[in-house]
Amino acid sequence: APSGGWWSQPKAWKTNTAIAALGMSVTMYGIWSLSASKERRYQQPTRWIPSMMWAKQYKDQQQ
Repeated sequence: APSGGWWSQPKAWKTNTAIAALGMSVTMYGIWSLSASKERRYQQPTRWIPSMMWAKQYKDQQQ
């Protein structure tokens, strides 16, 4: 294959890139949300950690 592939400049590259970026963003958001809802810390941190902002365990304690 030539460098750059057979079709090195497809006409719809901007649309394809936008669709791929949107798909990756939606997938990452879903994984992030699932991870945050399942996160449990059995040994409490001795100091503040960033995951305390989104982990369900700490959000429930704030309310």
